[in-house]
Amino acid sequence: QVQLQESGPGLVKPSQSLSLTCTVSGGSITTNYTYWSWIRQPPGKGLEWMAAIAGSGSTYYSPSLKSRTSISRDTAKNQFTLQLSSVAPEDTAVYYCASVHSKTIVVVPQPDEYDYWGQGTQVTVSS
Repeated sequence: QVQLQESGPGLVKPSQSLSLTCTVSGGSITTNYTYWSWIRQPPGKGLEWMAAIAGSGSTYYSPSLKSRTSISRDTAKNQFTLQLSSVAPEDTAVYYCASVHSKTIVVVPQPDEYDYWGQGTQVTVSS
């Protein structure tokens, strides 16, 4: 069974960069047709897909965040990482990592389509 766990700072200052890591167990992040994703939920708002990295290593980004978002992986550690630069209070959210396996995926999955979710980690951007 796949398990995902987010880790990173709970508090970051405006203009700084946020780095969050998702540690995967029970499955390999290099598995074909599996997409390892970052999703966030600001308080009182819906889920927002941010980025994904496929088992092949291909990366995908939300257009609204692409300019300041980077997703990468460390296959030796079976981890993938989100880097979000120039953060602002509007980036305050619960950040989740999640995975979905699909051979036919074309668009960003709906939340109920993901196979596995981490528990989420609260990130607050404040001075």
